[in-house]
Amino acid sequence: MTSIAPSPASPARPGPGVITAGPGDIDVLSRVIAEAFFHLPPSRWLIPDPAARRQVFPSYFRIYVEHAITTGIVHTTTGRTAAALWLPTGASPAGPPPGYGERLADVTGCWSGRFTSFDAALDQHHPAGTAHHHLAILAVRPDQQGRGTGTLLLHAHHAALDHDRTPAYLEAATQRTRRLYTRHGYTGHGPPIRLPDGGPPMWPTWRPPQQ
Repeated sequence: MTSIAPSPASPARPGPGVITAGPGDIDVLSRVIAEAFFHLPPSRWLIPDPAARRQVFPSYFRIYVEHAITTGIVHTTTGRTAAALWLPTGASPAGPPPGYGERLADVTGCWSGRFTSFDAALDQHHPAGTAHHHLAILAVRPDQQGRGTGTLLLHAHHAALDHDRTPAYLEAATQRTRRLYTRHGYTGHGPPIRLPDGGPPMWPTWRPPQQ
């Protein structure tokens, strides 16, 4: 995970059904993300053992949620059934937040090497030179998927980005989510990201501001 230098966000409200998360939402949203991401190919690569993955993931994603609430924007639904973590970045992203390596090692234990390699692979492909917002995570609780919740969260922040003429970047974890993002104006941004040791691909995508 990369620490991002905050940039001004649009003052526009996210819209009906979407709220901006706060510190009191950290626990529940960490669990929502852990559940939503449990079966994704990169997740299975990070921790092949399902029992260990289930134990580690809530604490791991808590690092992301805390970071995004502090330095970025986290949107959720009124029922806290989904989360979108947006991290504003300048032309030159900063390094990881203080203590990140130690905390990551503490949370992930014997799997920490995989998580460090994962961060390095994504950081290597992260675009530089243009200020943008990074959609680090978009997750919908499994029993709420297929109801347009992810689209609702995307529309909420895309409206602000388009108003401010700000592009967006994300890494899609599957071909299905890649197609979803394509419908929302994202296009490929270079070759797939290949995780080490025969790991699954991820697809970097970029969205210019829309009219």
